[in-house]
Amino acid sequence: MSWISTPELVAAVSNAGGCGILATGPLSPEETRASIRKIRELTGGNKPFGIGATLLMPGAKENAEVALEEQVPLINVSLGKPDWIARECHQYGGKVLATVTNDAHATIALDAGADALMITGHEAAAHGGDVTSLVLVAAMAEQFPEVPLVAAGGFGNGPGLAAALSLGADAVAMGSRLAVTQDSPLAQSIKEAVTQAKETDTLYGKNFDGIPSRVLKTPMAQKRMKSRPNPLSVLVRALQAAGDMKVPLWKILPGMLVEYDKIYALAQFGAATKDIQAATVDGDIERGVQFIGQTAGLIHDIPTVEELVQRIIADAKATSAKNATAFGAFNATHLVEDSEDEELAAHGS
Repeated sequence: MSWISTPELVAAVSNAGGCGILATGPLSPEETRASIRKIRELTGGNKPFGIGATLLMPGAKENAEVALEEQVPLINVSLGKPDWIARECHQYGGKVLATVTNDAHATIALDAGADALMITGHEAAAHGGDVTSLVLVAAMAEQFPEVPLVAAGGFGNGPGLAAALSLGADAVAMGSRLAVTQDSPLAQSIKEAVTQAKETDTLYGKNFDGIPSRVLKTPMAQKRMKSRPNPLSVLVRALQAAGDMKVPLWKILPGMLVEYDKIYALAQFGAATKDIQAATVDGDIERGVQFIGQTAGLIHDIPTVEELVQRIIADAKATSAKNATAFGAFNATHLVEDSEDEELAAHGS
């Protein structure tokens, strides 16, 4: 959600009754602080919201520290242990939401102080796990029955919300769906492309940014996913991206010599930013790569966030009522059958 989940979209989600989460990946600490204050201004200062911190990435620690200083209600962490964040966050009554894709990572996050888990299934945009949400959410709900769970990946409408709650989740994350709204800064051409896409129009693999990820099927995405890029080209693109994002070179170069594999993956992630910006910001469907989930097949229009949230809630309630009626009819049928079986058995005796 980098360059998409801006203060304006975060505020729109929170004002509509959800909990918007600011994407801090491309932001400096100063920009993060200004964004947090902008969100409070747009929401009247009394709505829940959060910030994201991908702890493996350069600058994430500094942005998380700003969020703690500003006492942000929710900090969503990923790719790292949130122990130090949890300690400081809990001091002012804040909560830590850890994004995980399996039970091992969930256990580590909870032991480190996370209050809730965002369970990210295979259908998700960007970096989902190996297991589909239908199984993963249910399995995690069974294993962590007392932990609040947010289901992510494959949820983009009311029936999806109802399904997630049935599986044991307490809420859903709908990044792809919220990205394609009037309040989102995602390029209009990309929004329109997503509304025309099917659920099969995504690609999944680790050759794009070094971590298994799901993107919209575009010419550049197909090229990037085809094979792993050579280290030299990755280094050049990563250094260019670091310069654009004002990340000091001393944070990247030493690691290339000490922890090559880890830093190579990190450099590949940084190198991918140019392609992401080309799609997300510039709307270039030919040269850009856009993170999008399989819910693309469920996105057919571009409403406001308020309209979308109200529709999702209404549709979820209607789905739940329909299911309750169906189960009621099912139970009634079996009661009649059981009664008839009892009569036959009594008559036979």
